[in-house]
Amino acid sequence: MRFIADFHLHSKYSRATSKDMEVETLGRWAKKKGIALLGTGDFTHPVYYADLKSKLVPSGNGLFRLRKGDEGVRFILTTEVSNIYSQGGKVRRIHSLIFAPSFEAVEKINSKLGNLGKLSSDGRPIFGFAAKELVKMILDISEDCLIVPAHAWTPWFSIFGANSGFDSIEECFEEMTPHIRAIETGLSSDPEMNWRLSSLDAIALISNSDAHSPNRLGREANGFDCELNYQEVVDVLRKKDRKRFLFTIEFFPEEGKYHYDGHRQCGVIFSPSETRSHQRLCPKCGKRLTVGVMHRIEELSDRQEGFVPKNAIPSIHLIPLEEVIAGGLGVRVGTKAVEAEYDRMVEKGGSEFHILLDAAPDELASFVPPGILDGIIRMRQGKVSIVPGHDGVYGKINLFPEKREEREFKRQLKLF
Repeated sequence: MRFIADFHLHSKYSRATSKDMEVETLGRWAKKKGIALLGTGDFTHPVYYADLKSKLVPSGNGLFRLRKGDEGVRFILTTEVSNIYSQGGKVRRIHSLIFAPSFEAVEKINSKLGNLGKLSSDGRPIFGFAAKELVKMILDISEDCLIVPAHAWTPWFSIFGANSGFDSIEECFEEMTPHIRAIETGLSSDPEMNWRLSSLDAIALISNSDAHSPNRLGREANGFDCELNYQEVVDVLRKKDRKRFLFTIEFFPEEGKYHYDGHRQCGVIFSPSETRSHQRLCPKCGKRLTVGVMHRIEELSDRQEGFVPKNAIPSIHLIPLEEVIAGGLGVRVGTKAVEAEYDRMVEKGGSEFHILLDAAPDELASFVPPGILDGIIRMRQGKVSIVPGHDGVYGKINLFPEKREEREFKRQLKLF
């Protein structure tokens, strides 16, 4: 069975998230997106876990479905935790995803972690012990669990982050390294960037939305062709099975908010070479620059840009449909015009992913306005203009640079 999965998201009990991040709303949005398997997120939070228990029922294969309003979407029990601790004379801040096969396993995990930290403080709880201890603890509870380093290159909270990470999986997880079979590449990197590290050749590179609001679901995701059950999905990831793990869906990584180096307060955006030439200091204020993902990959890579490993799983770069519509209409994302057009197109086209990935231009032309159709075709061809993200600021992506120039020209005329 071919399907799309998004494993990493947060509930309304995490900081800076929408109040709509609860499973029934998530199920409706997953159907709009074309996502068949969705992580629950935040199963460690006691109130949200009670919601999961009351609103989800087992589907008999380690996955779950909605008790009411089953949208054809299946849920997999997932959460993200934060470990902040000292190792090697440096403070480490590592975020990890945990996959669990059952409510029974989750209850044991929550009981154990609840003795070591305050689970109710946030959907992503913080602990003071090492990441390798987390792996041992979770696998002692259930060998069917899977632990995946989250957004692996983010500067502040990740395994390879420039400010608090490590230089290798082995340095972080030591004797527990054999149990790390996948990493999440994050919004600011893509598989092509990770292919430059030969040490990751045997590691499955997964991509997820890390959504904090329902419309962000699927901005990154994973394509599978396997049985829709827990053990099968985990087995695919552990073995990095190219026959069953088909592709990842990616942001254009330049759009991620830590792709390039920079200092947002001063508006400085630097490539790695520019950062090195300035000794990692902001030329305007003299403070240290935030070193981004591209720079960090260059530091750790042992291959040239463009290298493709033999066992590489392909990726597909997309722009969320709302952004394509906004560009085609010449308005901002989040306006009522964009929301109305999005709902109309999804109703006609079946799902966002069918529109962006699979539908032929002739099919799209029957219900997609010409300007928006042009944007979809440009996106598929990779014809985009991007100002890279940096220091926590998302990159600015543009499918219609000529429209922007025209609007700017008209604005200047008006001012004149």
